[in-house]
Amino acid sequence: MIRQVYHYAVAFITLVMVIGGGVFAFMAVADYVSPGTYTETYEEFKNMREYNPKFENNEEKEEISEEELKRQYDVMVEQRIENEKQRALNSFVKSLGWIIIPLPIFIFFQRRISREKGTK
Repeated sequence: MIRQVYHYAVAFITLVMVIGGGVFAFMAVADYVSPGTYTETYEEFKNMREYNPKFENNEEKEEISEEELKRQYDVMVEQRIENEKQRALNSFVKSLGWIIIPLPIFIFFQRRISREKGTK
């Protein structure tokens, strides 16, 4: 009786782990396909560059053209999107671990439970 409860408990726990890994893997794929990054607007980026506190001491600021500032903003946005995609990919790989590791254990105990039911 105790052995049967143990088999069911292990099968249930590993099944929950596999399902959780599947959910997290799906969420990671969704984050990769459509990364939800926060990026400030171009106006906020521009204001941040213009009113930088490190130039408060009457140091000379180099003037950056509007085109260069826009290019820097576009590069920053692309970098944030790429970083978010990389995080999603890392999360996906970790989620696969939650599927691949407990799945053989679940299958093993499920077969053992089926075999014990068949012999009774």
